[in-house]
Amino acid sequence: MKRTALLFALAAVMVSCNQKPKETAAPPVPQDTSATEEPAKIDTSATLDLASIPYSAADIGVFPFFTPPKGYKEMNQPINKDFDVCYFAINGVMKPYEGRLYKANITNEQGTQFSQRYFEKSMEDYLASIGAVKVFDGSITSEEYERYHKQDPHKGDEGDIGYADEQIRAYVIRSKNQGNIFIQYTANNAGAKLNILQENNFKQTIQKITADDISKDLSETGKSIVYITFDTDKSSITTAGTDLVIQIAEALKNDPTLKIAIEGHTDNTGDAAHNKKLSDDRARAVMTALVGQKIDKSRLSAKGYGAERPLVANDSEENKAKNRRVELVKVK
Repeated sequence: MKRTALLFALAAVMVSCNQKPKETAAPPVPQDTSATEEPAKIDTSATLDLASIPYSAADIGVFPFFTPPKGYKEMNQPINKDFDVCYFAINGVMKPYEGRLYKANITNEQGTQFSQRYFEKSMEDYLASIGAVKVFDGSITSEEYERYHKQDPHKGDEGDIGYADEQIRAYVIRSKNQGNIFIQYTANNAGAKLNILQENNFKQTIQKITADDISKDLSETGKSIVYITFDTDKSSITTAGTDLVIQIAEALKNDPTLKIAIEGHTDNTGDAAHNKKLSDDRARAVMTALVGQKIDKSRLSAKGYGAERPLVANDSEENKAKNRRVELVKVK
């Protein structure tokens, strides 16, 4: 009996050893498709058919046309310029429009809390009441942000709108008296941002400075401020700067008794000692150029002051440009 049991056990072991294990399917190997994926293409040809928007007959007031809702105010000093550019969301694409511009961050007054819904409802109802037409309600993609944001001179400034996944509402008012008016805003429960642009064509206001202008300034105020252009960080005068030097020489030739001191000035950007030397070199370059125009050197003197005598505060790029100047001072 024991022998029989032992034979059965041995047989079972041999059978199990001769059986092959079941094969299992290997897990699928993930394929890297990143090399074949193409970046999303952005259709920048999308346009706004302004002709399809009816004119508003409402009295829309004067620029910027309306105030924030009651209990809300501008957080800081808004951007308020007679002519500039602003990007508005049109069909998911940020499109530039030019004209009179207002951009502001909106916050709550003391004693109140900011409500996104209150702000949005106030805007929706008021804009509808003055004939504004909603032209976009959505967000832009990260690809669209990457495409346009370096072109926007106001990125990061007050009231800046146009970030990926930011919910943007854009409107247009067409007025027969005041032209096309673009409005866009975005809000959350912390605050809002508002942009308003009254579309206008650019008007050129630059005029050539003539010898007569320089003579008039020197006669009436004893000083003439001119903006002679030089190569960047150098004292070499550009072609446009040379044209202005010729006008200065003409003014001196028209009055042989006139003597001037040529003063060079810079803004406060960079090293003060370097700026002073650069301004001195530039003033002397102007003097040399005038001598080349047959002006007696005894009628001229030149000195640089760097950033020591600013015309205006160096608190903006616009003001810094005003400080980078040459002054012609009448010498008695």
